[in-house]
Amino acid sequence: MASRLVEQLGAANVAGATAAALAERIRALILDGRLTVGERLPSERALALELHRSRSTMTRAYGLLEGEGYVTRLHGGSTRVALPQDYIAPAATEDEDAIDLSIASMDSTPGLYDATVRSLPRLAAMRGTSGYSLRGLPELREAVARRFTQRGAPTSLDEIIITSGALNAVNLILATMGRRGSQAVVEQPTFPHALEALHRHGYRMLPTPVDADGWDTGHLAELLLGSRPHLAYLIPDFHNPTGATLSDHDRSRIAATARSTGTHLIVDETTAELDIDRGWAPVPMAAFGPHVITVGSMSKIAWGGMRIGWIRADRSIVSRLLATRPSFELGTALLEQCIAVELLAEMPALTAHVRDRLRAGRSAVEAGLHGMDGIRMPSTSGGLSAWIDLGMPVSTMLSLAAREHGLILPPGPRFSTGGVLERHVRIPITLPPERTADAMERLRLAWVDVRSGARRPGELPHAAVI
Repeated sequence: MASRLVEQLGAANVAGATAAALAERIRALILDGRLTVGERLPSERALALELHRSRSTMTRAYGLLEGEGYVTRLHGGSTRVALPQDYIAPAATEDEDAIDLSIASMDSTPGLYDATVRSLPRLAAMRGTSGYSLRGLPELREAVARRFTQRGAPTSLDEIIITSGALNAVNLILATMGRRGSQAVVEQPTFPHALEALHRHGYRMLPTPVDADGWDTGHLAELLLGSRPHLAYLIPDFHNPTGATLSDHDRSRIAATARSTGTHLIVDETTAELDIDRGWAPVPMAAFGPHVITVGSMSKIAWGGMRIGWIRADRSIVSRLLATRPSFELGTALLEQCIAVELLAEMPALTAHVRDRLRAGRSAVEAGLHGMDGIRMPSTSGGLSAWIDLGMPVSTMLSLAAREHGLILPPGPRFSTGGVLERHVRIPITLPPERTADAMERLRLAWVDVRSGARRPGELPHAAVI
C-alpha cells in the first residue's frame, strides 16, 4: 500500500524527477495544505522503494527540504513536515489586489436584505422560547421538504434536519454513522473538504472517475459490487468541479446497486439549483430509497454568509442524527433560519438571479481563455466552475506561476485523492465579469511563463500559498 506522500505526489508525476524537482513537488504539497505540519513522511529507504529510485536521490530531496525548513529530521528517526521559522502565511487581506479563485461562490442575492427585514418579526415572536433548535424551525423544514417534493422526491418535514451549512451536515452524518477503517467511494475529482472530512473520520477512499462528460458508471457499479463500501459520497448535479450532471437512468442504477451492497449514499446537492441552460431537470437521488442521505445548503444560491444547510434522510436515520448532534452543537442560528424561510418562498426569483450571474460569469471565462493555446474549456451548463483541460500535466506549476501574478488558483490535484489530475484546473464562473476578465489576464501571463519555461523548479517563494 502506497504511503500518503506517494499518493499525494502521484508516482507517475515524479517518475525520473531530479532531487530538486521532487523537493519542489513535496514543498508544493505542504504549502497547498495537502501535507500537514507535523505529519510523518516515509523514510528515505521506504520512499526510494516506493518510487523505484535510488536512496541517494531521496536523501538529497529531504536534505533540500530540511535546509529550507520544510521538514525536520532526527538522526536515525523520523522525518516530519514543518514550516520555515521565518515563514509567514499571508492573510487573506495582505494583498488586496490578489484574486482568489479557490472560492467558487457569488456575493449575496439582491433579495437578501429585504428577506432579512421581513424575517425580524418571525424572530421576535420566538424571544419567549429557549432559542435552541435541534431539528430546525418547523416552517423552514416544511419549506425544504416542499422543495424536494416539487422536484420529484416526496418528503415530509420530519425527514429534514436544519444544519449550519452543508459541510456541517456531512460531519454530522459521519459523526453519527462513521465506521473508522471502512471504505468510502468518492468521485475523482470532488469537493476537497469532503475528502478531508472522510479522512478525519478514518475512511479509506476508493476513487471513481468523473470528468466534464460525466461518470464512468460501469466503473462505479463494479466498485460498489466488488468492494461493498460502507458509504459513497456523490455530487450528481452540476458536479463540483466538473459541472457534469448524472442522468436519471444512471441515478436509478447506482442507487439500486448501492442498496444491494448495503452502501449508504451521501448525496451533496449544494450545487443542484445552479442551472444555466441544462435543458432538463433530474429526479433527486432521494427518490430512490431510504439508503440515500441528501445534504444541501443556501450558500450557493443566496450567500456564503448564510450558514444554513439541511439533511434529508429516512426517519430512522434522522433519529440517530438527532441523538448525536448535541455532542457538538445544539442547533442552528435562528436568525439565519428565519431569513431562509423568506428566501425559499422566492425560489423562482432567486434561481433566475443565479442563472443570470452564472451565465455572465461563464461567458467571461470563455472570453478570457480564448487564445490561450492548448487550453480547452468544456461545455458548462451550470454549477460553480469550469473544469479546464490544460492539455499537459502542469497544473501545480501553473498554480505556482499564477501566484506570482496575484492569482490564487488551486491545482487539479487539490480535488483528488492521490496527486493526480495535473492536466486540470478549476476556474469559478461565479465572479463578476470584470473581475473574471482581470483574473483571466493574470492566468494568461502565468500560462505564458509555464509554456516558455520561465517557471523552473526551485523558484517557489516561502510565502507562496496555493
